[in-house]
Amino acid sequence: MTASSTLSKTTAPVASAGDLLSTRQRGELFRVYNYYRLVLGILLIGLLLVDTTSFDGRFRQLDYFQAGVISYLAVNAFIAVLMLTGFQPSERNISVSILLDILIIHGLLVSSSGITNGMANLVIVSVAAGNIMTPGRMGTFYAALATLSSLAIALWAMLEQGKSADDVVSAGSLGIVYFVTAAALQYIAIRLRRSETLANSRARSLAELEQINQQIIQRMRTGILVLDREGQVRLMNTAASEMLAGYTFSAQSAEIEKTTGAHFLPASLLTGFKSWLLHPQQIIAPFQPTITSPPIQATFAHLDQNSGELVLVFLEDISRVTQQAQQIKLASLGQLTASIAHEIRNPLGAISHAAQLLDESPNMDNTDQKMLAIIHRHSKRVNAIIENVLGVSRREASAAELIDLQPWLEQFRDGFVQSRSPHKSVLIRLSVQPDTHPSARFDTSQLEQILINLCDNGLRFSQLHCGEAKIEIITGIAADGACAFIDIKDYGPGIAKENTSSVFEPFFTTDKSGTGLGLYLAKELCEANQAHLSLINTKRPGCCFRIMFAHPGRII
Repeated sequence: MTASSTLSKTTAPVASAGDLLSTRQRGELFRVYNYYRLVLGILLIGLLLVDTTSFDGRFRQLDYFQAGVISYLAVNAFIAVLMLTGFQPSERNISVSILLDILIIHGLLVSSSGITNGMANLVIVSVAAGNIMTPGRMGTFYAALATLSSLAIALWAMLEQGKSADDVVSAGSLGIVYFVTAAALQYIAIRLRRSETLANSRARSLAELEQINQQIIQRMRTGILVLDREGQVRLMNTAASEMLAGYTFSAQSAEIEKTTGAHFLPASLLTGFKSWLLHPQQIIAPFQPTITSPPIQATFAHLDQNSGELVLVFLEDISRVTQQAQQIKLASLGQLTASIAHEIRNPLGAISHAAQLLDESPNMDNTDQKMLAIIHRHSKRVNAIIENVLGVSRREASAAELIDLQPWLEQFRDGFVQSRSPHKSVLIRLSVQPDTHPSARFDTSQLEQILINLCDNGLRFSQLHCGEAKIEIITGIAADGACAFIDIKDYGPGIAKENTSSVFEPFFTTDKSGTGLGLYLAKELCEANQAHLSLINTKRPGCCFRIMFAHPGRII
């Protein structure tokens, strides 16, 4: 079932005739109608100021006619003042006003020249207004009341005034006009209101679909931008904002953005965009927003193939593609390690057992003891390599949860120090950026595994370099104001510049006793949780590894 069909079932049904007008609409129509009644009252007052003998008919009861006209104008003026003060008439108020109009106009007809007076046509306006504002049975009642009143006046004139039966015929004709007017206006009003209700229903469906599309676009992991041909950003979703957070813009674009408030592409991406405009078949090279950000691949497409004024940009985090490739590689590695573990461990076990037997021999001199120590040490190292490779290949899927980093890191630090303290003195300083409350979505067991690896490395190198096992853990919010980070700083000798690009490669190590899989595994676990592990330059001795988390609202 499509979204549109689902939404169509949730929209309100077409309203009934009695519910076609809202209170606001009915009030606006009644306001206009009351203006008409004010004008009519003023015209009738003006009629009293002219010579009544100049008209064809004479007033039967001039005093009553004058009192009725003045009262009619006074009532309508009072209602107008009430509406100016904010009074909203209800359906009952409107019905009473229409009924009074019909009765008052017929009363004026009685006091003037009867049903043949041209003023009888004013009743048609009142019936029409009543059927527009309160259609249905009440509208039919207006027509019936007007018809009966007209017939009553005609019969009274014929019986009491000696008028001819022509007045009755005229009253009957007016009655037909009243009913035809009521029926026609009710039909038109119902059709119009149903059309309006249907249009509103479709508008709500479109608004709901637009809201759903916005939610989908904002929740997408792919960054989406809409640009004009000058590189000005017209639309940007959350993922794109996160990917480009902290990026350096060109000086010209930054100056324009500062003065006009317009948003432009970052310098490197803008260069690639202009190159694509000249060569649409060209694929630009991946770029990296910041040193702590994963590489991003941008692809472009014209939003409107005819005009080509707007361009759609897709930003894809290449680390996800790399992650998929790594999963395939790890699957192959798992098969490989499963097949060779037995082949390696059997001879390795034989070597270790033989070394133990030699160690028990009474004829071993110092040279032989040194050789046995080498055999033991490297046997343990080979076994550790096998265990680490198996650990990488057997890695389970992440079960991410939202973590409040400050209390979680405090608990981790206390547990880590307690587990190491019986063997050696350990100092871990934990600090949180002021006025921040960092949180991240991550698998806690995998995050603990990553931090144990990084902290062990940092403490070991700090101990070797300065004679004290100490590190510093810093957490806070990145420059984008949403994504959290954790920095692990040590006081060791640091990593040589030529080795910085290789620290996360498997089996690369500068420690003779290491396996070279710790940082590789840590980076893999970060990518599995949509985080990014990187080595950053802090312009101080030692190393600083940063874990940059994804937005906490993003679903993993």
